[in-house]
Amino acid sequence: MEKKPAVELNRSLGLWSALSIVIGTVIGSGIFFKQASVLDYTGSTTNALLAWLCGGIITLTAGLTVAEIGSQIPQTGGLYIYMEKIYGKIWGFLAGWMQVIVYGPAMIAALGAYLAILIVDFFGIPAGYSHLIALVAVVSIGALNMLSNRYGASFQIITTICKLFPIAAIIIFGLFFGDANALGQSVSTVSHSTSNFGVGILATLFAYDGWILIANMGDEIKNPKKTLPRAIVLGISLVLFIYVLVSFSIMRVVPADQIHQLGENATPQFAKIAFGEIGGKIMNIGVIISILGCMNGKIMTFPRIMWAMGKNKQLSFHKQLSYLHPKSHSPVVATCVALSIAAIMILFFDADRLSEICIFTVYCFYVMTFIGVFILRRRNKESHLKRVFSVPLYPFTPIVAILGAAFVLVSEVQSDLIGVLISFTIVAIGIPVYLYESHKNKNL
Repeated sequence: MEKKPAVELNRSLGLWSALSIVIGTVIGSGIFFKQASVLDYTGSTTNALLAWLCGGIITLTAGLTVAEIGSQIPQTGGLYIYMEKIYGKIWGFLAGWMQVIVYGPAMIAALGAYLAILIVDFFGIPAGYSHLIALVAVVSIGALNMLSNRYGASFQIITTICKLFPIAAIIIFGLFFGDANALGQSVSTVSHSTSNFGVGILATLFAYDGWILIANMGDEIKNPKKTLPRAIVLGISLVLFIYVLVSFSIMRVVPADQIHQLGENATPQFAKIAFGEIGGKIMNIGVIISILGCMNGKIMTFPRIMWAMGKNKQLSFHKQLSYLHPKSHSPVVATCVALSIAAIMILFFDADRLSEICIFTVYCFYVMTFIGVFILRRRNKESHLKRVFSVPLYPFTPIVAILGAAFVLVSEVQSDLIGVLISFTIVAIGIPVYLYESHKNKNL
């Protein structure tokens, strides 16, 4: 009997699909609701715009650095694979462990919960149905992603285009019809002694996060050595451009003090001023679609880490976790497990808080990955390997990326020491799990 060929991931994602995943997983709700917090932290509209710009530049340096690494290691698993290839199996396992057990499912659950709040408010549904709506949304998008990756990618492209319509409307109205001076306005209730430009940048960095998830799809991208760097760099550049223009446009229409008073309602208020009462409804629809796209991107990408770890026999039930459906070529078991953990978090935990707790260790692995570009360059020099993509302005660009991530780490220690300790504990639990699985499968 002839041996059946092994089922492999479907390499069908081109540049547009990869680009929509980068943009779609970054632009969620942050740009719509973070305007007031960034303005309050920085104290003036000029400083707020600079904070959005600086956060984008730091993110772009991170993206350029990872683009060079990704072009050399274009495999499914992203951060997990990069850490393993650069530092060894245990470091890769710990990066993957933290993402598949807590961070990834918590991000999915938090988006589901927030989506439910918006849907309940928009349709006037009793608040008691929030958990059910969140679960239905997560399961529905999860089911879509158990089909061929073309369906998830198509949904990502559609939602990304749809979310760009309200963004374009904000920018066009603000630029051409706003009559306020977007520069130089100060928030009268925020004194210069209490404003903190660094914290403002930190708030924008969280709004820019998510771009690295495209690296989890390495084995499903056409010509990944070239497409992956292009998608990361172009995607982050477009998001930076959008974020700064949206912020500038809102400040052209809504005065700084009013943005401060409105808080998270500043952007909906802009929509009402620009397009009347119906504008607020349209804006809510735009945000709902935006969150759906962001959730789809995360459900599409995070289970790939679990699949890759299962393929490398680093998790219990690795045969099941590394299973690919013979027709869809999708990691259906890994997706089901990730969604099950997310569902438990929706029902019994504060998922948003869990995702915040993991930020510290995520950025620890970011720093190690950014440093990895120096290690890979040394290895390449020794083995005479040529790079497909080289980070511009080396070594300045990766140094900025490292400093930006280090800034987040210091800020997290100062603001949430308990969360940092919990974050470390989650990672530390992974050490005996790794040793047990390695011994069991003789992979030490």
